[in-house]
Amino acid sequence: MLKQQLQLKLSQKLSPQQIQLMKLIQLPTLDFEQRLQNELEENPALETGKEESAQEDSYDQDYEDTTEIIDTQDIDIDAYLSDDEIPSYRLNTNNYSSDDEEKNTPITGGISFHENLKQQIGSLILSQEEEELALFIVGSLDESGYLRRSLEDLMDDLAFTQGVVVELPTLEKVLKKVQNIDPPGVAARSLQECLSLQLERKENTLPILMARQIIDQGFALFSKKHYSKMQDKFDVDEELLKEGLAEIEKLNPKPGGSMSGIFQNTHIVPDFILTIENGEIQVTINRRNAPELHVSSGYQEMLRGYKEASSKSKSQKEAVQFIKQKLDAAQWFIDAIQQRRQTLQLTIEAIVSHQYDYFLTGDERALKPMILKDIADKINMDISTVSRVANSKYIDTPYGTKLLKTFFSESLTNAEGEEVSTLEIKKILRTLIEQEDKRKPLADNALSKALLEKGYKVARRTVAKYREQMNFPVARLRKEL
Repeated sequence: MLKQQLQLKLSQKLSPQQIQLMKLIQLPTLDFEQRLQNELEENPALETGKEESAQEDSYDQDYEDTTEIIDTQDIDIDAYLSDDEIPSYRLNTNNYSSDDEEKNTPITGGISFHENLKQQIGSLILSQEEEELALFIVGSLDESGYLRRSLEDLMDDLAFTQGVVVELPTLEKVLKKVQNIDPPGVAARSLQECLSLQLERKENTLPILMARQIIDQGFALFSKKHYSKMQDKFDVDEELLKEGLAEIEKLNPKPGGSMSGIFQNTHIVPDFILTIENGEIQVTINRRNAPELHVSSGYQEMLRGYKEASSKSKSQKEAVQFIKQKLDAAQWFIDAIQQRRQTLQLTIEAIVSHQYDYFLTGDERALKPMILKDIADKINMDISTVSRVANSKYIDTPYGTKLLKTFFSESLTNAEGEEVSTLEIKKILRTLIEQEDKRKPLADNALSKALLEKGYKVARRTVAKYREQMNFPVARLRKEL
């Protein structure tokens, strides 16, 4: 039986303008510049640079609003933000001075990794069929230069997609020829094959021969660093084994990665500039984040001209609707940029204030525990807003260009009952691992005890978590001769 009833429901929804503002806030400098350029190209009512003369008044806000009203009832915020939640920064840094007027984004020239390989294939002596197979193999390599798929799978692909039927021995023969091009180790099907291919191109010295034995006959022992078992297996002394291992360390486990990295842009433009003058910290937003924009005076004049016209046709009404839409969008974009700038300034000032001792000295031991909520409470903003700023923005300091999120950390209590940052714990842990006896590396339990001796009570599981975050392997894999 159908039943009719009244129900009160309180919900909070974001307008498209609010969603766009969030996206502007999270954009790093280079992406923000691209977003600005796109807006300038799409909206003729938005102009950059200083206005030639001040306008007597803005366009008539009292004019009948004929613009389309946007229904915000079913807005999905995740759908709006998912396309650029993860910034595309790389970790190498390139400082940008606030005194530098350079506005251009550096672009690295060159050809891609796969294009380079294809050019080399063209220089080999191959039949037409072999060249087609070689190019197909090159196209199947990943960015590290590995052939991750089996030859049987490639045979199936060739048959179904190109109608080419090839025998396995023929494909293996072509693969061997591809493996002879540069860089050494390319088109390998495993790490073991990659290292073996590189060693094959080296001169037959005793250490190289030892390295080949290790890779070809004792790879399982090598990967687990069972050095004593390798000595017994190959019946060699420790010195020769060490020389062989040293040759292996010189090899490149990702031959494609090193070449493709040549053609990638690793330039980072900091979003904030921090300087120290006379013992005082000054932090500013990179000027590239604060362009001068204004609403087009020409479009305002067109709107005034329409208002003053004695008669108005249908086409004129459609034109004024278009003009007003563009003027509204331009004014909103200018206001959004101003709000973005204020949000960034408030956030960075709160972070610098909280970590004042660190920014003044550069000593990581001065870093205090700081979570997103600490900053959000200081500036009376939502935690998600602070997160958008911290996760994608860099600050240029006298101690290097750093990602803001690296200054956030949880707290632990030391033996004196004082709260210390987990960053301080990680730094001590890093020192312990780097200074350990590599013949007998410290296990997580031993590291936990070492931290306790320094006044920090950290559980073994926590030590393991911090070690993994710093990309240190377990003790067995850190062992060296």
